[in-house]
Amino acid sequence: MILTAVAVVHVYLWRRLVRASTTPGSRLRRVLTWALVVLAALMVVTMAGSRLSGVEVVRVVAWPGYLWLALMFYLFVFGLVAEVPRAIAAFALARGRRTTPGTAPVDGAVDDAEDASVLARTVAGESSAVPGPAAPDPATPVAASGGRPAGGGPGADAPAIDRRLFISRTASAVVAAGALATVGYGVTRALGDPVIERVPVRLPRLDPRMSGLRIAAVSDIHLGPLTGRGHTERIVRMINGLEADVVTIVGDLVDGTVAELGRLATPLKSLESRYGAYFVTGNHEYYTAEGPQEWIEELRSLGVRPLRNERVEITHGGAVLDLAGVNDLNGALSGDGPDMGRALGGRDADRPVVLLAHQPVQVAQAAAHGVDLQLSGHTHGGQMAPFNLLVPLQQPVVAGLASVPRQGGGDTQIYVTRGAGFWGPPVRVGAPPEITLIELRAGG
Repeated sequence: MILTAVAVVHVYLWRRLVRASTTPGSRLRRVLTWALVVLAALMVVTMAGSRLSGVEVVRVVAWPGYLWLALMFYLFVFGLVAEVPRAIAAFALARGRRTTPGTAPVDGAVDDAEDASVLARTVAGESSAVPGPAAPDPATPVAASGGRPAGGGPGADAPAIDRRLFISRTASAVVAAGALATVGYGVTRALGDPVIERVPVRLPRLDPRMSGLRIAAVSDIHLGPLTGRGHTERIVRMINGLEADVVTIVGDLVDGTVAELGRLATPLKSLESRYGAYFVTGNHEYYTAEGPQEWIEELRSLGVRPLRNERVEITHGGAVLDLAGVNDLNGALSGDGPDMGRALGGRDADRPVVLLAHQPVQVAQAAAHGVDLQLSGHTHGGQMAPFNLLVPLQQPVVAGLASVPRQGGGDTQIYVTRGAGFWGPPVRVGAPPEITLIELRAGG
């Protein structure tokens, strides 16, 4: 499916940005065509290599491959948007030609440079004519305005053909400029500092003595071929600056093995919090060559406690809150999936519980188990708009705070963080990276 989609998009880009804007047989068309072929192959190698090869191998092609993926996507998006003004301009041109005396009829479906070139050669009676005004015969009367031959001679259609090529080239230039600007902006956002989101959350069952408890939440750090140790150090520094009582890492920490990325994760040992740092697996932990278990042990050695379908008690101000964590849904394929019953069963029902679960879709089960607040990631907030419009097809919440009714009354609230890193293209548009500080407050 991915290969098919890549092929279809590249064919579309070739037809609209290359074929429609260049003349048949020209060097420019050949160069641009081969460039598209090479970039398509590079992107496929990059995406396949991220699953089949080590980080060092992927790093060689990752930057150009993933940047082209982002640029291809926005060329496609802007190209679709440009179809409307392109169609209007083509319609106006065709209508003008039909109503101009002495011009040959032109099918409105002829809307690219190659067809225009063929038409030009036919009208001019030449096999190699380039679209454009033909030189008038000295004996041919010339109109007073515009220098066009009078009466529909050999050069009568050429200016209209030039206008068609001009429309295609203008549309292509606008599409390319828009895509380049969008990707450039997205790169600066993805590689820049995460935004600190401060979110107050009221829990009806929270003991007033615990009001003000601060939970730092970060997800989707995605240590991998495009990130360095500085990425982790910056996140740790920003979290420590929040002076949180609890630190939570809600999945998708890595895109590689401990051998490949262990040094990038080392700064996590410097995380500071009053009651500890906790971690739950995301889907990407199950994509690594060695599986999640080696990262579970690595994080323990760094002072971050994994919550593997289990819970701990957080005591603050003489009151107690349950902090629970479940494995990601992808673990079910290897017998390591989420177990809400194990994580939440047998607890004091009067005590509030905060659940760490990587995917927002797990909130339905959380609500059935009486969870007060679920912290999730996974969506990246869409990462590159308009992908945020597609996320609801799979997940109930794209980003931010929402609530789900519980049986027996009350709501389970869920906060979905956009994540502090990126997956694939180092690009974020409309969804800046985020570190969240949740402040719990008593009352409804």
